[in-house]
Amino acid sequence: MGRQKDPKQEASLMVRLKARLLGATVGIAVALGAQSAMAQMAIKFTLDWKFEGPAAPYVLAKKKGYFSDEGLDVTIDSGNGSVGSITRVASGAYDVGFADINSMLEFNASNPDRAMKSVFMVYDRPPFSLFMLKKSGITKPEDLIGKTLGAPVFDASRKLFPAFAQATGLKLDDVKWESMDPPLREPMLVRGDVDAITGHYFTSILNLQAQGISKDDLTVFKYFDYGMDFYGNAMIASPDMMENHPEELRAFLRAVVKGWRDAIANPEEAIAALKDTDPLIDPALELQRLQMTIDDNVVTEVTLKEGMGQIKTDRMNKAIDQVSLAFGIENKPTVADIFTDIFMPGDKDRMLK
Repeated sequence: MGRQKDPKQEASLMVRLKARLLGATVGIAVALGAQSAMAQMAIKFTLDWKFEGPAAPYVLAKKKGYFSDEGLDVTIDSGNGSVGSITRVASGAYDVGFADINSMLEFNASNPDRAMKSVFMVYDRPPFSLFMLKKSGITKPEDLIGKTLGAPVFDASRKLFPAFAQATGLKLDDVKWESMDPPLREPMLVRGDVDAITGHYFTSILNLQAQGISKDDLTVFKYFDYGMDFYGNAMIASPDMMENHPEELRAFLRAVVKGWRDAIANPEEAIAALKDTDPLIDPALELQRLQMTIDDNVVTEVTLKEGMGQIKTDRMNKAIDQVSLAFGIENKPTVADIFTDIFMPGDKDRMLK
């Protein structure tokens, strides 16, 4: 006759078995979670400026999981100008930066041992501009002769003014310069302390609007309209990123395009993501700034047809000539010295629509 089972012992055994199974399940989940976390490569990305409208596509890409879908854990930090962004990446403190390619060219000339390369063009058309009040009577470049221009010393449009002067027949000593901190630039124009200011179009237009000056009250010289074939802001990557993580860099750029694609389709969604990152922004103002950036700098005939990222060699050669003149660079770089497309995502991955 068989041994009769003790119900209490059976119940105790079942409890122990369930506990072991639960522990094993939790262990597997923790291991898988750790493995997933290890698979996410950390990337530090620096903007060129504050969390304003043009930064929204990157914040949106992060919020919607486009970076994490590519196996990337991306940290996005605000910046203090293109030069600062370039320096951060050159030092290795950041893996990728968003910066003006013309400022990068100047940096390379001064730091040949730390020369950087752009890997992806974002602003197919640059935002460099000059602003005057209509009541000043300045309607054409030669009207600037004898006038005082104002801008921070690091302002890209100011630094590129020598190329604008050559393109429009001006001499450098035809104008005087007044330097100031960025927050004082537009107020000084409104007060009449200077006759004109330089700046990014989508920045100064809206800053002047906040001062009660509408577009109708302004005369604006956009450098691009005066034969200056500059490109604008681009992605630059650290040497370590380019050498040791080429696929991750390509994946980063794929996610960037997705962010811009969504921001173009739904700018309000992008600004909502930006406000989640920086609650102090003015959503209505930054929506205007983002839309201006989209319309004036990102969406062009070229990018609509060919997608984001690439450059035209002949146009970049011309830009190098103009920038070298502006910055007094004697040993002009080649296009290959400052731009590479070997990390470029595929054609379909770069389309804006």
